[in-house]
Amino acid sequence: QVQLVESGGGLVQAGGSLRLSCAASGLTFSNYNMNWYRQAPGKEREIVASSTWSAGTTYYPDSEKDRFTISRDNAKNAVYLQIASLKPEDTAIYYCNAAHRFGWENHWGQGTQVTVSS
Repeated sequence: QVQLVESGGGLVQAGGSLRLSCAASGLTFSNYNMNWYRQAPGKEREIVASSTWSAGTTYYPDSEKDRFTISRDNAKNAVYLQIASLKPEDTAIYYCNAAHRFGWENHWGQGTQVTVSS
């Protein structure tokens, strides 16, 4: 059974930083693109960072590439998201996603709440 467990969310003041973690189990981690999404209240879920299965190539939407850093540790089956210079508009539930490199499977964590106060 595949499990993705996020941690590291919480209440942070604007301008601060956070490091989210996602621990994966029940899958061959190196075969998966690992992604971070977020969903703010009343908005659609959106991708904020991606790390490919192969060379760990990273991708960020243009709007986030200066503040978001994704990294993965294949030995620990873990992926991380560092968020710098947090803004109130970063308030959302952040989800870890594992997408198989051939598109066979797609798994989600339960999410971790990030709240940024102004």
